[in-house]
Amino acid sequence: MITQVAFSLPAYPRGFHIITDLLRAQITPLPSAGILHVHILHTSAGLSINENADPTVRVDFESIFNRLIPEDQDFYTHNYEGSDDMPAHVKSSIVGNSISLPISNGKLILGTWQGIYLCEFRNRGGRRKLVATIIGS
Repeated sequence: MITQVAFSLPAYPRGFHIITDLLRAQITPLPSAGILHVHILHTSAGLSINENADPTVRVDFESIFNRLIPEDQDFYTHNYEGSDDMPAHVKSSIVGNSISLPISNGKLILGTWQGIYLCEFRNRGGRRKLVATIIGS
């Protein structure tokens, strides 16, 4: 069985946002066993799996990425979409545009402290489109 679901997330401000529950709401019911693959259809945002308990982790992620890939650098040539755009493309390439998760007993398998992140790298990225593909039995 292969199922595919396309959906949009609400607009989020720049930062790292846990979207685990929003994603789960879009992909039910899940098969008893399988794999979920989620792909974001944008080049200035990403998806990741990381800490879901302490919100300061997401604040630190934002700080670290901004320090590693700052805005307003003289050597950026792609700048007509704003000073946050080129850094957003680089950050998105580092984080990645998709995740895959195992499914067991009709549930996503995540570690105790893991959550699914939308990594929004634009100041105003708008609604983000995702495609979830479920392969299972």
